[in-house]
Amino acid sequence: MHKYLRAIGFSELKDRARLRDILTDAIMTSDRRGYTMNTDNILLGEFCKDFAQDIGIAVCGEFDEQDKFIYEYYFPYLRGSGVTTGEDVSVERHIARDSYVGVCDDVNVGISLIFYLQNMIPYVKAQTAGRLPITGTTLTLCGLSLEGKILFPILTDERKKDRIRQRTRERLQLIDEARKGSEEAMETLTLEDMDTYSLINTRIQNEDILSIVNTCFMPYGMECDQYSIVGEIVGMRLVTNYVTEEQIYILTICCNELTFDVCINIIDLVGEPQIGRRFKGTIWLQGRINFPEDDL
Repeated sequence: MHKYLRAIGFSELKDRARLRDILTDAIMTSDRRGYTMNTDNILLGEFCKDFAQDIGIAVCGEFDEQDKFIYEYYFPYLRGSGVTTGEDVSVERHIARDSYVGVCDDVNVGISLIFYLQNMIPYVKAQTAGRLPITGTTLTLCGLSLEGKILFPILTDERKKDRIRQRTRERLQLIDEARKGSEEAMETLTLEDMDTYSLINTRIQNEDILSIVNTCFMPYGMECDQYSIVGEIVGMRLVTNYVTEEQIYILTICCNELTFDVCINIIDLVGEPQIGRRFKGTIWLQGRINFPEDDL
């Protein structure tokens, strides 16, 4: 049983027979479906069914010689909105099954973002046709969460926000120069990190860490695509799973200059979300590569 089914409104689903019925329904009455041949000349299929607006389950597998679909795996998904980043993405297949993980090095975060690839079919189609790498792609990230809290924002005025934005732009420029091999940029970044570490050690003696750190994006646990985040809520909506009638919040989060959607069951969220407040929680990071239509 996929534990992130809870995030899309199936918190009471513990019966394997009931799960089988839901997956069968997702295949037979899917809202979207895709097919493609892989490099081993096997026909792959993916069936997606929404159980609330932009939230649903994808069932993936392959077809045998008699064109019978053989179910291999499924995963719950949130269809994210907007574009999170335009940085290059590399993709690798999981060892155990025909699913994929993506890696994106975005300078805003400072680490390699590892995410579960949602749109496997378009990627395999491009791979089989020998059209990789494709230029001009963008990435839409999103997250499913099983636990979260709402935090009050850090009190700042517009002048301080402008200074923070300016420092952020300057730091991103330095990181870009350092990636190109500039030793001066590397030295400046190292000194800035040492100053930041010293400042935090001083302030932490009398302040809570969440009053010092406004946003963060850190790896969480043993899974490579799970993260602990703190980010500002810049948009929100409440949707209902029409099967279970459970309510799910879809929060648009701005975290480390990245904007992406996060869904969480209302029963797993502590506090009342509002635009301007912050979300703190753990997420399973998913992503959709937006290929130019001419390349699909």
